[in-house]
Amino acid sequence: MFFAKGPVMRFPIRLLTAFFLVIAMAPLGVTGCASAQVLVVETPEQTLMLDLDDLRALPQEVFLSGTIWTDGVTEFTGVPVSALLAHVGTGPRDVTVIAFNDYAVDIPASDIGPRYPIVAYLRDGAEFPLRDKGPFWIVYPYDAGPEYRTDETYARSVWQLARIRVVP
Repeated sequence: MFFAKGPVMRFPIRLLTAFFLVIAMAPLGVTGCASAQVLVVETPEQTLMLDLDDLRALPQEVFLSGTIWTDGVTEFTGVPVSALLAHVGTGPRDVTVIAFNDYAVDIPASDIGPRYPIVAYLRDGAEFPLRDKGPFWIVYPYDAGPEYRTDETYARSVWQLARIRVVP
């Protein structure tokens, strides 16, 4: 509803708030903006922005696993973190993984194997949106052994992954 006083129209606060929320959230991909489909990788030397095509061009890992956050067994497809680090030229290093909501956790180099964890970008063969833990998720093969079902591993399983920062 619009309110008018003389020749100037005034907008209700709710309408203005909704408008600014839409504008503010667009860069996060909440409205479908493509910027959420970019993974930022920061090294001491450079900052790279990798889109889905860039990730698909890297070595891939596919596995089936249940998670504590989803029902049943899920097929995850993605890039091993070790392959991503090799691609950016750093080799095995400690990293900090950061979600869109700024949740951040460190993953030590000792936890990064040749195959796991992965930066998953497909779940059951399909991309998954920001509102459903996407578009990128650090995933381990939780069903492969008890070493992948620890509180530490679960804490490192960052969904809505926005950035990977290589620790200098």
